[in-house]
Amino acid sequence: MNDNADSRPLILGQDSLSLHDVRSVAQQYRKVELSASAKTGIQKTYEYLQKLVAQDRLVYGLNTGFGPLASVRIPAADILQLQVNFLRSHAAGVGDPLPVNAVRAMMLLRAKSLSLGYSGVSLTIVQRLLDFLNHSIHPVVPSQGSVGASGDLAPLAHIARTLIGEGKVLYQNRVQPSADVLKATGLAPVELHAKSGLALCNGTQLMTGVGTLAYLEAEFLADLADVTGLLSLEAMKGSSAAFDKDLHQQRPHPGQRQVADRGRYWLTEIDGKGSEIARSHENCDRVQDAYSLRCIPQVHGACRDQLASIRNTLEIEANSVTDNPLLFPDQDKVVSGGHFHGQVLAFAMDQLSMATSELGSISERRINKLTQPEFSGLPALLTPQPGLNSGVMVLQYAAAALVSENKTLSHPASVDSIPTSLDKEDHVSMGAWGARKAAMIVKNVRRILTIELFCAAQGIDLLRPLRTTARLEKVHAWVRTKVPAFVNDRCFSEDLEKLDPLLDDEAFRRLISESGKTP
Repeated sequence: MNDNADSRPLILGQDSLSLHDVRSVAQQYRKVELSASAKTGIQKTYEYLQKLVAQDRLVYGLNTGFGPLASVRIPAADILQLQVNFLRSHAAGVGDPLPVNAVRAMMLLRAKSLSLGYSGVSLTIVQRLLDFLNHSIHPVVPSQGSVGASGDLAPLAHIARTLIGEGKVLYQNRVQPSADVLKATGLAPVELHAKSGLALCNGTQLMTGVGTLAYLEAEFLADLADVTGLLSLEAMKGSSAAFDKDLHQQRPHPGQRQVADRGRYWLTEIDGKGSEIARSHENCDRVQDAYSLRCIPQVHGACRDQLASIRNTLEIEANSVTDNPLLFPDQDKVVSGGHFHGQVLAFAMDQLSMATSELGSISERRINKLTQPEFSGLPALLTPQPGLNSGVMVLQYAAAALVSENKTLSHPASVDSIPTSLDKEDHVSMGAWGARKAAMIVKNVRRILTIELFCAAQGIDLLRPLRTTARLEKVHAWVRTKVPAFVNDRCFSEDLEKLDPLLDDEAFRRLISESGKTP
């Protein structure tokens, strides 16, 4: 749990759900409540569903089988057992459990979708999802098994089972039977009703939840990549000309201009002068830097443009109804559709994989340049005594290994489809895998950028007594609170372990994300 949790509860039904709302609940354990209007809407549609049951109207998932069995009519006496059977049979996931924060994001997003009042579930069911969040009861959800077409059926079924007292949950740091935890917390298992099992599972919440958390981390990593890149630029006595305002007005892609603006902000002293390092090589004979330095605005900027598109997709999806069929009480209408299909998210997750991979790829090239005296002007491998010491040689190997992993993981999931459900679901999105592998890539890029941050800080130290700009010196000082500069070889893996928590420090994150008016 994060100690910086918002003390105000999140009210579903009051405003649109933001991506930061999702993170505040998933990672900071923020409390969640339903608004009065949401409760009214949920109850209204639930009563309409009960009317449909009483009229014995034929509705998919209410009194029919599922998927290819939709033509099988279910007798009224078996409707409730149908929903229980649905949860049991669909809880068929495999693999390692999803992280707790991903499960929390899924529960919040499912509650949000149901709270919009088009699914017909009871108020008790939606409230129980929020009870689980507020009591930190976390269903154990296998990570594999969703093809992202009829929603994330298997993962969501594992969550839904725990609401009725089946399956296992993580509670107070122990995996326990859900029934035992419900009893211990005074929460009654929910009673299913017509369509409720289906409504709990038909949705894109694994894709959206895992994708949102990965995206938000990638958003920060884009800021970090800019700053680590600028530290590397300074350490290698590169030119700030590549961030020139007039230059970027002639190719005004939004992300590119944003990175160029940030570059000028970070590379300019408060008094308008350049850094001491920059002034030390004003009259050097170097005309242009390598692309990994000179093209930071173009490459990082292109990644940012992709991230902006991904954010839009995730924000829409987080506030959408992804159930099927949808109920419209005012029109006395039930409509079957395909809102559970994850294609839009599958594309977004492949975008996220590629954009984040590129941030790691160009970072590794800067790490490589920092190790080479002919490019950097620094001692070989950033050690004052190369030969006796190997310096950061194998840190560059590690970065290269992570970049190579990302290349494989960036192969698009969205272009794959394996028909399921007796060919009823004849086109699937594979968006769940897309989201999961995007999250893997984000973790890898975080590690790559941590390596660059470590190496760039060492490069700055090797230029002492020269100093970079006040803003970049602040970043360097933060690094030195975690790890000292090195003269002799030591276990750099341990240094990276010490440095990694810095990336979660809220004050450090605010510093890294600073931008301002630039000349």
